[in-house]
Amino acid sequence: MAKKNLHPSVEQFKAFVKANPKIVQEVRTGKNTWQELYEDWYLLGEEDSRWDTFRTGKISETAKEEKKTDWIGNIMGSIKKMDANEMQGYVQNLSEALTAVQGVISQFQGGSKAGLSKVVDTKSSNPFVFKKD
Repeated sequence: MAKKNLHPSVEQFKAFVKANPKIVQEVRTGKNTWQELYEDWYLLGEEDSRWDTFRTGKISETAKEEKKTDWIGNIMGSIKKMDANEMQGYVQNLSEALTAVQGVISQFQGGSKAGLSKVVDTKSSNPFVFKKD
């Protein structure tokens, strides 16, 4: 099978992508298409700031480790910033919403707790009860 000869700019773009493998991840996650990236590369060039996020030399291993442990600091900072009265209000609103949902469900099930006990009573007085002889 004969190998297709690609346009020289396409060959250069392929070499650029091989040098910056994070571009492949960008396409696989669906954030961009190959066409969009090629057009940006063709118009802006390889040295544009658009490609800084994809360069492999920019992010070091220590920066990745800091990101992994930084989420604990973010959570602790968020807890320190919380207002107890505001959180109590949120919990109260959530409680009221759950009570409203329970009320709607009970209406569809037949009303109050007395309606629920009727369902239990009919199950116990079932005429087709199978007992062991």
